Amino acid sequence: MIPRNSASTRPFVDQRWKFYEPPLALVDRLAHATGLSPLLAQVLINRGINSPELAIAFIDPEAQPLPSPLTEFIDLQPCVTLLKTAIAQGQKIAICGDYDADGMTSTALLLRALRSLGAEVNYAIPSRMKDGYGINSRIVEEFAQEGVSLVLTVDNGIAAYDAIARAVELGLTVIITDHHDLPPILPPAQGILNPKLLPPTSPYYGLAGVGVAYILAVTTAQQLAKLTGLTDLLLELFTLGTIADLAPLVAVNRRWLRRGLKKLPQSQLPGIQALMQVGGVNDEQKQLKPDDIGFRLGPRINAVGRIGDPQQVIELLTTDDPGIALERAMQCEAVNQKRQEICTDIEREAIALIEDRIEDSIADRFAEQSLPWQRDRVLLVYQTGWHHGVIGIVASRLVERYGVPVFIATDEENGHEENGQIRGSARSIEEFHVFEGLEFCKDILTKYGGHKAAGGFSLSKENLGLFQEKLREFAHQHLEPHHLKPLIKIDAPANFEQLSADLYRQIDRLQPWGIGNEFPVFWTPQVRIIEQRKVGKHHLRLTLAQGDAGIEMNAIAWRWGEYCPLPSPLDIAYKLKANHWQGTLRLELELVGVRSAPVVSPLTLDVNAVSFNYDNRLYHCHYIEEADGKSQLQIVNPSGCVLSVQRGARIGTLSRHPQDSQGVDITQPYYYHLIKSAIAVLRL
Repeated sequence: MIPRNSASTRPFVDQRWKFYEPPLALVDRLAHATGLSPLLAQVLINRGINSPELAIAFIDPEAQPLPSPLTEFIDLQPCVTLLKTAIAQGQKIAICGDYDADGMTSTALLLRALRSLGAEVNYAIPSRMKDGYGINSRIVEEFAQEGVSLVLTVDNGIAAYDAIARAVELGLTVIITDHHDLPPILPPAQGILNPKLLPPTSPYYGLAGVGVAYILAVTTAQQLAKLTGLTDLLLELFTLGTIADLAPLVAVNRRWLRRGLKKLPQSQLPGIQALMQVGGVNDEQKQLKPDDIGFRLGPRINAVGRIGDPQQVIELLTTDDPGIALERAMQCEAVNQKRQEICTDIEREAIALIEDRIEDSIADRFAEQSLPWQRDRVLLVYQTGWHHGVIGIVASRLVERYGVPVFIATDEENGHEENGQIRGSARSIEEFHVFEGLEFCKDILTKYGGHKAAGGFSLSKENLGLFQEKLREFAHQHLEPHHLKPLIKIDAPANFEQLSADLYRQIDRLQPWGIGNEFPVFWTPQVRIIEQRKVGKHHLRLTLAQGDAGIEMNAIAWRWGEYCPLPSPLDIAYKLKANHWQGTLRLELELVGVRSAPVVSPLTLDVNAVSFNYDNRLYHCHYIEEADGKSQLQIVNPSGCVLSVQRGARIGTLSRHPQDSQGVDITQPYYYHLIKSAIAVLRL
């Protein structure tokens, strides 16, 4: 994740930094209208919030009108009517969920809601290893044998045409609640609730599966006049599932999550209380952040769906017994620890396959078919014996490490046979569409699915080499060499003196940040490393300083232990985070990127220097007060060359050392616009 340097234990990975540069006049306008700092105003503009009206709506989403879901989802009222009839007539209802966090929280949400409304309801979740994703004919037939009348799918079903057709053939009523992309032909269900059927401008368009289940449950309870005491419980499950599923935290998700995150610290659900206890999220005085769920609660749920028994999670989230809840939470914790160990082992083996060419027969046979990832512009890694449930996580880590699309695969149960099946997962970079890449290879794939950023696939082992060739061909059609670096998106330049408690409170006020509304990333040039040390097995903790005044900040770099020691000085990209300890707020930086700092001339910079980008180059600028009371503008380019300009002059001075200065006409377009940019950034 870091630039190359021979001083490190391991060379840096070269990154590409993308800088946002919104119009300064618009930054000033939003800062004035909202009372936010210019740094935060620039972040909002970078997120497409480019007017005072949009900014105010972002800050206070509850103040904005929200259309009723009954007017947005055409099938919502028919689905509610079907549920009310089933409940009134005592019909058996069965829920078919999915084995990820979204599917399991959706299942638990509807179980809680329907049972509280008097329904006779049970559930089934397909096995990741045996069944794969979604409802299937076997599950449908078992429901029919058990006397089920109404089937509810959650977080799946929209692509299960054959299974739904079989259910209808057996006389079952089917309601599909899903949020995945629509197939060419919709299944013949009696009701379909999917936000992808709505226009993209709808506030409900970005709902996860648990959001669709939440709307169905709340609307049904409202019409049965039994909503009292139920809303908060369902909102907690909505919050947990939405963030764990990496749904976009915008529109109605943002609106409802702001409520739910406030309620979780005092959760009414024993399962969530127990999960927070084992996950170390137990401060009842603070509002939870998406990171608390994304990094502490969500993985413990997802781990069970990947390598354990999903029934443990359903019991965790539906029980009202604190003892059972704690027992199930401890089981989730144990499974998550096992998942972490498996991921670490697979990641280590995959890196060895890529970089060291492990000398065992299977790995070597595959290695002979593969070329360096820089030349292929895509990375395909295969090894027998890996766990299907976690290879997608490893693929994401490899994308982060190498900056190319990653397809990672292992054998199905019959994969040890010469022509057995291989199953895999894919994760991507911004410029590579995974599903389109799989479509390009569909003639040799047994099964595939996904979207732009991720996907899954299976194929015969004998087609592995051909799969590599076709992926390479597709990658060369869509990727250029400059795309093959990990991408860091930079919101704004900042000096350490700007990183105040007030700035952090403004960032915190704009929660929730997350997918689709990413946490702000700032950058600071010419940072010196005062101290660095490894912490734990994989992480790096640093003390950093900027400028001669020595303003220091503590920093953490997750999973960067192998790069220790980092060189100094560096340009750093980071998120501003806080540690709350005994009532004290302590700010620190979470590093997301570094790069070698440009050479700066000894003529340059004082502590008040400001950095900016112009014509895709990094400059530093500041004012110098001269003896006669006049001020001089100095601009330093990446090579350390200094342009000095006095107010009102048409000729500036360009120099690398005092003895080699030369005059330049600053009315020339390049110098004129460079100076204008420097003056503008110094006004912020």
